[in-house]
Amino acid sequence: MKLKRAYSPGEILSMKIPSYEFTGQWQAAIGNPAKSGTWIIWGASGNGKTSFVMQLAKYLCGFGKVIYDSLEEGTSLSFQKSLKRHGMEDTRKRLMVLDREPMDQLSERLSRKKSAPIVIIDSFQYSGLSYQAYCEMKERHSNKLLIFISHAEGMKPEGRPAKKVEYDADVKIFVSCFKAMCKSRFLDHPGEPITVWEEGAAKALLDEGQKSDEEQEPPL
Repeated sequence: MKLKRAYSPGEILSMKIPSYEFTGQWQAAIGNPAKSGTWIIWGASGNGKTSFVMQLAKYLCGFGKVIYDSLEEGTSLSFQKSLKRHGMEDTRKRLMVLDREPMDQLSERLSRKKSAPIVIIDSFQYSGLSYQAYCEMKERHSNKLLIFISHAEGMKPEGRPAKKVEYDADVKIFVSCFKAMCKSRFLDHPGEPITVWEEGAAKALLDEGQKSDEEQEPPL
């Protein structure tokens, strides 16, 4: 068996690894991420996950074409409303929505020349991928940025495969109370939270404060 070559630290440091030059809140949250690899975004229903994903997709369209495989909602009325609410028509056809395209067909699409460099898969649970299948897909499309959306189980992604993806992913984003908390390998420190919806985040903070006060009140 032929072994892969080994690199010196100097050789690795001199490599020019393609990355996206993020700015503003996206740079503060994530840094300048590599143009390939995997991300995972998770959160409970009603906490702003869908809105955050739409905002992220719209921002990423500024760097090239983005595929959104809508496995969970398809092209339903609720998905249509999400697109309209976030003005996704402004992406000028850079966002391409797939209506529940299975993973084998998506993989074939990504293998074609000039296919989109960024792929959002919503959701990991609906993809039916095992962790091994995820690793194989990541290896096969090592020149792509694969972003998986996941259901949540408490503060973690739902299910053992999704939890393993969290450990493997380059960027991990937990959405709760309309704030997106980011951990990124492209920063030397935790990323700055992104507020998904100001009013919702403020209300969630107020509700949490009231709940805390009620818990501290002594019984009558």
